[in-house]
Amino acid sequence: MEDTQSVATLMDSTTSKIQQLQKAFAELESHRAVTLNLQWKQLEEHFNGLQKSLKRRFTELEDQEKEFETKIVQSTEILEKRQAAVIAKEQASLQRLQEKRDAAVSAISVVLEKHRNPCSVEPTVINCEVQDEPFVLEEKPDNLTEIGHVTGDTWKSFQDGAVEVKSYPELVNLCQNMDSEGLHKFISDNRKNLAALREEIPLALRASTNPASLVLDSLNGFYNSDVCISDAKKDANLLGLRRTCIMLLECLSTLLNTLDIDSISSIISENIRGRAKAIAEEWSPKLDELDVDANNGNSLEAHAFLQLLATFSISSNFNQENLSKLIPMVSRRRQTADLCRSLGLSDRMPGVIDVLINNGRQIDAVNLAFAFELTEQFPPVSLLKSYLNEASKASTPLNSGNASPTVQSDVNEKELSALKAVLKCIEDHKLEEQYLVDPLQKRVHQLEKVKADKKKATEVAKPQSKRPRPNGVGNGPRVNNVVTEKNFYPRMTDRYPQPAYDRPYAYPGPTSSHVPSFMGAPAYNFSPGHDFFGNGYHYQAPYLH
Repeated sequence: MEDTQSVATLMDSTTSKIQQLQKAFAELESHRAVTLNLQWKQLEEHFNGLQKSLKRRFTELEDQEKEFETKIVQSTEILEKRQAAVIAKEQASLQRLQEKRDAAVSAISVVLEKHRNPCSVEPTVINCEVQDEPFVLEEKPDNLTEIGHVTGDTWKSFQDGAVEVKSYPELVNLCQNMDSEGLHKFISDNRKNLAALREEIPLALRASTNPASLVLDSLNGFYNSDVCISDAKKDANLLGLRRTCIMLLECLSTLLNTLDIDSISSIISENIRGRAKAIAEEWSPKLDELDVDANNGNSLEAHAFLQLLATFSISSNFNQENLSKLIPMVSRRRQTADLCRSLGLSDRMPGVIDVLINNGRQIDAVNLAFAFELTEQFPPVSLLKSYLNEASKASTPLNSGNASPTVQSDVNEKELSALKAVLKCIEDHKLEEQYLVDPLQKRVHQLEKVKADKKKATEVAKPQSKRPRPNGVGNGPRVNNVVTEKNFYPRMTDRYPQPAYDRPYAYPGPTSSHVPSFMGAPAYNFSPGHDFFGNGYHYQAPYLH
């Protein structure tokens, strides 16, 4: 500040110095012997120009200094607000942690009380041995609905058979018998209730003498030697098996999170860890054959590999850089953020998000940015706008009217999917105040209307195919007691041969279980329960025994 004042003082003194210079110049001119070409007016204009230039630059510096001071004040306020937000988050986290601790202590107390007197309450207990006989109780108190933290002594009691489940006691039997194939089949048969299974499998694994070995056994067949990697995504059975393997790995991880260190060490022994490492080393080269773009962030193979490393804590045996390159292959999986934290990849997430953005997957980038609190480095609104701009650019060349209806329909469908994905992302992360959704919703309604109109036009233009009614009557009116005078049915058979279906279809037939095996006389009296189509084809009615 003192330097500024001194500069201002020197600039103010320039006027007096110019006057002194003028007097000296006049005195010099009076004593000159030869006429000088240089006039005082020229010198005065030169010095005045210099003075104005200096004042202008000085004023600019003052403005810049004021702007800098304003920015400092604003930055200080922002830092104070962030500090207050961090403190509030810390307090909220401490409060949640305390609540979890209290819940864990309560669960431990309940489990210990149950272990001391296992038959005084009435939970659902599977194979609780009392006098060498299996003892089964049917009801379960409300205070045993959660998985509590388990100590080493309590884990031994689980191995002795005290395991409580709510809906699927068969799971406990399968885990006790170490039946990995039966476990796969049971999960496949009950795949419509995966949410309930996901809650009860960790409980059932407690009944196993070696739950980690059971889960490793269940991974057999994850890579079927009879199916090449490129065709694996078309094999529904293999896809189901892989999803089941991933769920079992996650359930084992859930179980381990409820145990103390001693119990975890007894389950994840060095032998088990070695088996898991061997499986991971076998799977790792196969991941190089995967197509990153084809999987579109939903690769079951990469997910299973990362979950295997996280569950058995063997990620340190693999290169972290290579692991981070697998994250874009699973970016659409809901477990991605937790997997990255478990594998120690949180510090590599900015690079992963950059890769997603460069590949046009801004939606996944926004989700990870929120999960790892990187929204300042990667603004979500600008990413979503960029995603929609790229989708619009892809459809711009086709809006001229030169594209075929099929191609234009595909482009509209892609744009509609992009708009819905952005709206879903805005809703999930509560960005309505930062990104107006009304224009997006209007565009969605417009595209849906175009799609509906096209569908109606296609249905109108499509010829209606005539099909026989299920009750055996054709499209024509019902005719009874008609005597055919010409060889009608053989011609129909030659003209319209009966198609061969891949599998039989059961049509509703008569109440009688006896069906004629051939057509009778030329006169056909069709009763309400006849077994013939309107075109004369005979079909087999189902027997109802």
